[in-house]
Amino acid sequence: MKTIITIQHTQSVHHTNGMVGSWTDWELSPLGKKQAENIGKNLAAELSARYVMYSSDLLRAKQTAEAVSAYLGTVPVYRTELRERNLGEAVGKSVAWLRENMEKPERTIDDRLFPSAESRRDEWNRLKPFFDEITTNDEEYIIIVSHGDLLSVFNAMWLGLLPQSLEKTELFGVSGGVSFLFENAEGKRFIKKLSDTSYMK
Repeated sequence: MKTIITIQHTQSVHHTNGMVGSWTDWELSPLGKKQAENIGKNLAAELSARYVMYSSDLLRAKQTAEAVSAYLGTVPVYRTELRERNLGEAVGKSVAWLRENMEKPERTIDDRLFPSAESRRDEWNRLKPFFDEITTNDEEYIIIVSHGDLLSVFNAMWLGLLPQSLEKTELFGVSGGVSFLFENAEGKRFIKKLSDTSYMK
């Protein structure tokens, strides 16, 4: 049996300045820092078990993880596998630049916006070893702090969907959203809350 809580990092500077997130190391905005504190307080009031926490090593996720972990008495383990999708040449550029300069629209999971960018399948393959690790180890209570696109892929994996499912459907969240995933003794998996934003308040 497992309980996995995923947290999409809270408001980042790139949410307010029109820049691409991806692998650029944006920090949380002042509002985002407050939102992360609130998530920590609210989860601490609700949870009784001791959780292991894994987080993306990008700054906006690290700051979210640090704020939350301070209330839960745990120490984040940073994993590059939990980074947002790498958008190649668009990293460090504006969203407007990306839209004007993308070399190939994404119609399938194998399309790349730029030659150096990750496709959705690349992102899936990067995440899969980590996913297999945490779903087969002895840790029963896990928190994952990551990014919107990556967590959408994680949700599809959790439900046993194939990579190609991402071409037709998404289980996508919003910044600061908290999701609760469970696996019972028979190995059946559930998503009982998806991107609940009430924890930020």
